[in-house]
Parts: sequence; C-alpha cells; structure tokens
Amino acid sequence: MPTTPRASRADEMTERTDRKLLATGLIGTVLAALCCFTPVLLVLLGAVGLSAALGWIDYVLLPALAFFVALTVYALWRRQRRTNTETNG
Repeated sequence: MPTTPRASRADEMTERTDRKLLATGLIGTVLAALCCFTPVLLVLLGAVGLSAALGWIDYVLLPALAFFVALTVYALWRRQRRTNTETNG
C-alpha cells in the first residue's frame, strides 16, 4: 500500500513560523502607517492630554514602519523560498 509523504514536524513549524512572521509584519505595517499618515494618533493623544508626546513620535514611528515593512518582505521571501524548494525538491 503506497504511503503519501507526510510533512515533517519541522516543516509544519516552519510554515507556522512563516505565517506568524507575515501576520506580525502586516499588522505592524498597517498600524505604523495609520499612525504616520493619518491624524489618528494626534486625535487620540490630544483627547487624553498627551499631545506633548507628539514632538518625538516621528523618531519612533518612521523606524517602526521601516522595520515592519522589512519584516513583511522577509516573511514573504521565506514563504516563497519554502514553496520553491517544496515544488523542486
């Protein structure tokens, strides 16, 4: 009776890790972009009386946006590489 190749435990963990990386990157990118490019943060911080913190927020949000975009690209690259090795190998 022929057996079908079963994914190893390491392959399942790699796939799960890739999904988590991609989800984290996408969610972080969206949140950082919302804070950078819309006045959401301005309104929220102003409503609670913390608008003085807005002077340095660009020094935090722009690197965070760059980090999350890089994390998303890395997760997509890992997923693409994994699917290529599965189809070729």
